[in-house]
Amino acid sequence: MNEATAPERPFAAGIYDYLLGGTANSAADRETVRQMLEVLPEMRQSAWGNRGFLQRAVARMAGEWNINQFLDLGAGLPTQRHTHEVVGELRPDGRVLYVDIDPRVVERGSALLADVPGAAVLQADIRDTDRILTAPQTRELIDFDRPVGLLMVAVTHFVLDEDDPWGLVRRYLDAVPAGSYLAISAPTADKQSSRIRDTIRAAYARTPTPAVERDLTAFTRFLDGLEIVPPYPGAEPVVVHVGQWGAEDPEEADDDGSRWWYAAVARKPSTER
Repeated sequence: MNEATAPERPFAAGIYDYLLGGTANSAADRETVRQMLEVLPEMRQSAWGNRGFLQRAVARMAGEWNINQFLDLGAGLPTQRHTHEVVGELRPDGRVLYVDIDPRVVERGSALLADVPGAAVLQADIRDTDRILTAPQTRELIDFDRPVGLLMVAVTHFVLDEDDPWGLVRRYLDAVPAGSYLAISAPTADKQSSRIRDTIRAAYARTPTPAVERDLTAFTRFLDGLEIVPPYPGAEPVVVHVGQWGAEDPEEADDDGSRWWYAAVARKPSTER
């Protein structure tokens, strides 16, 4: 058994699934979460804040902006009211391609989606843009001549600086037409103690996908050339924490769990700035 499939090693998707109350996780995932919660008790709240952002962003794309096709990169397991469920409530013609590097995610995800029309899972490293954009599953579900909902929620932190995550996001944006939307969130240690930051880093270092958090300046670079959507009524077009995006009460939503993530939704304009 190789390292990628060893059951005793925690995986990011399993950790996230357990934080969201799912059952598609291992003992190693659960033990890692237990250790993380000792230092960061709001970790579950943080995971749900991020999933809530995804759900609200997808609902707005599908319901208000007439987007019916979504490329969900680094998606994790298609459980806990994931993208295809939100899209299906609003667009019977909706199509969703999930992409994840973990073979266990793809195996279980494919089984979960076996009877779901217009949804599939592709196993791939999100850094392999050419393979993802030209894969048969992608071409079957995504028409790149029409606007796409590009979802990079809780994934860019697995792309280290030396792999140029900003250029990676740009390559995906270059592949979709004007009128497409990007929903993106990423963890940050801004205003967090070094002790907590180091604990989270150490936990993910035990997985096959070590992670790095980024500050506001680094996160905002992902949005260069795009039109940021105001995150809630009356707001300026700015980056906010995940709980605040689309919130009815942004102040109440700005809690300890939410502050671990920056989030934004932005539109690709007809002529990029």
